[in-house]
Amino acid sequence: MSEEKKDYKQQIFDLLDNYEDGRNLFKKAEDWTYPVLLKPGAEDKGLPESWLGLADEVIRIIAHEKYGLDTYRNKIEIITADQMLDAYTSVGMPVSYNHWSFGKARALQGDAYKKGQMGLAYEIVINTNPAIAYCMEENTKTMQMLVIAHASYGHNSFFKGNHLFRQFTDADHILEDLKTLKTHIEECEERYGVEEVEKLIDACHALKSHGVDRRPKPPRRSAAEMRQRQEAADEFKQRNLDPLLDNIIYPPRPADSGLSNSFNGVGDTLDEENLLMYIAENAPHLAGWQRDIVARISHVEQYFYPQRQTQLTNEGWATFWHHTILNDLYHDVGLIDEGMWMEFTHSHTSVIAQPNFDSPYFSGNYNPYALGFAMYTDLKRICQNPTDEDREYFPDIAGNPDWVSVLMDAMKNYKDESFVQQFLSPKVMRDFRMFVIKDDDKEDTIEVSAIHNEDGFRQLRRDLAAQYNLGNREPRIEVGHYNARSDRSVILYHTMHNRRPLEERNMQEVLKHFYQLWSGGGDKTGGHRVILHSIDENRNIVKSLACPAMPKDTPKPGMRP
Repeated sequence: MSEEKKDYKQQIFDLLDNYEDGRNLFKKAEDWTYPVLLKPGAEDKGLPESWLGLADEVIRIIAHEKYGLDTYRNKIEIITADQMLDAYTSVGMPVSYNHWSFGKARALQGDAYKKGQMGLAYEIVINTNPAIAYCMEENTKTMQMLVIAHASYGHNSFFKGNHLFRQFTDADHILEDLKTLKTHIEECEERYGVEEVEKLIDACHALKSHGVDRRPKPPRRSAAEMRQRQEAADEFKQRNLDPLLDNIIYPPRPADSGLSNSFNGVGDTLDEENLLMYIAENAPHLAGWQRDIVARISHVEQYFYPQRQTQLTNEGWATFWHHTILNDLYHDVGLIDEGMWMEFTHSHTSVIAQPNFDSPYFSGNYNPYALGFAMYTDLKRICQNPTDEDREYFPDIAGNPDWVSVLMDAMKNYKDESFVQQFLSPKVMRDFRMFVIKDDDKEDTIEVSAIHNEDGFRQLRRDLAAQYNLGNREPRIEVGHYNARSDRSVILYHTMHNRRPLEERNMQEVLKHFYQLWSGGGDKTGGHRVILHSIDENRNIVKSLACPAMPKDTPKPGMRP
């Protein structure tokens, strides 16, 4: 272990010895714009020629050589406060299509920032290859080093290593995909009108949280394949349209097909959770350009899907590594001075502060920086200095001398829910003073059902993990039935969680936008009805809504087919 430390430190010292200020360069610099000067003879070695580039290289050596973090190549860009606000409102991406919602968010957040009602992040990092980190030009030199460690090596290694990001995102092509979508939308606005395109995007944005695959699936059709499929379908309709009924006459199926000619649908239980992609592939009246936009917006939402499930693990991981690397820069390598160390410590403790339940800053949830950092730090402690309690609850990792590999496994193979279920320790629960309140709608009283002791530990861990389950936080709505051979109506099913119904206004909004997309606007074709059933754990239909509304004599809700 000592030989490894010597190797990584020697690499840093050998690097800094090429500069006039040598190993005191970071201490002597007044700010991050400090001009670095190479010694004579070092100009042709391809060394960093800026303070920021040199800081990045030093942090890279610690992250890669000492701890073995695996990252995409880094790209650091300095931006102003206004540009940071722009990045906020375009979901943090350097390129995005135009839409009024981005402008609205920019105006609201810009106004709040000017009034002092909100601050700005020190950085934004993008899951691309190379990973792009936007750093504020107002940052001090200490903060630039902190955010490089946090974003360019913490978040970056999480993006590259975590299983959800590997399964659901494509870091190599996302920027290219966004540029293609932006260009396609601009071309459609010129050809079909801004209002028509905007109405389509409005509906897609309303459904975007339901426009992702939550489970890995075989690759879907590309936009080109969907256009080719639609052209074939349009040709089929022209040959088989019944002019009196304005409907398709499907030819009888072959006798040996094993399928009934009287079947009046495509399946009673489709269980298709990606509503946007289902619309793009099956909506009867969408034009090719509309299908293309819907499918591409779904693809963009899929890119952000892992981030919604890994906020605790991702932010905790990045915070752990900026803390570890800055500690090494001060205590182990001695490249930063006491003033920089105090500034870092003040910023770090502010980031990991957990507001009390009665604080106006308490959001109702644990600060992901605080809890995530505490859990990763505790994992390291369990490996290095385990107690009898740790050996009881974590026998596989307690006392493991290779703490880095234990943390790597936790980062790579878990999301927030499973991370808490697997690694939340009694010590962390006591530190955060956790307890469980049982609020049952069938009971008249509220009960404290578990506290941070031996009896309540497992229930605490289980109940907290459930709060990070995306399925418990977002409604689960799936396509259940499509009457392709009759009126082309669609039935959606909402599976209730803990008997919680959807709010009726939200149900109506989902239906309205799904109906708009499914019917190609509805106003031209008369539309095809969309029905949404809320079902309980016994598959009983508890509540139903339809767009257009069902006749008053419609049978009352009963059992799901």
